[in-house]
Amino acid sequence: QLQLVESGGGLVQPGGSLRLSCAASGFTLDYYAIGWFRQAPGKEREGVSCISSSGSTTNYADSVKGRFTISRDNAKNTVYLQMNSLEPEDTAVYYCAARLFRLCVLSQQNYDSWGQGTQVTVSS
Repeated sequence: QLQLVESGGGLVQPGGSLRLSCAASGFTLDYYAIGWFRQAPGKEREGVSCISSSGSTTNYADSVKGRFTISRDNAKNTVYLQMNSLEPEDTAVYYCAARLFRLCVLSQQNYDSWGQGTQVTVSS
């Protein structure tokens, strides 16, 4: 059974950092593009970042460019999202999703499998 599990969320002060992990089980991530999405209270879920199956191509939402970095370790079947210079506006539940395709996109309708999410709260 294909499963994605996010971890690494928590409470952090503005300007702080967190690293989220998305671990896959039941399948190998080698052939999947992976996206990170987030949903803040009262808002629609939005794309944050994505990475191609090989890791050679990445995309970022304008709001996180220069602060977030996505990476993957296919040997560990895990994708990471390093989040630096966090702002209160980054507070949301963060989800990872898998797409059985080489290229990645930031539109959620293109993703087939989703994790349960991890809460990130940025507050002083």
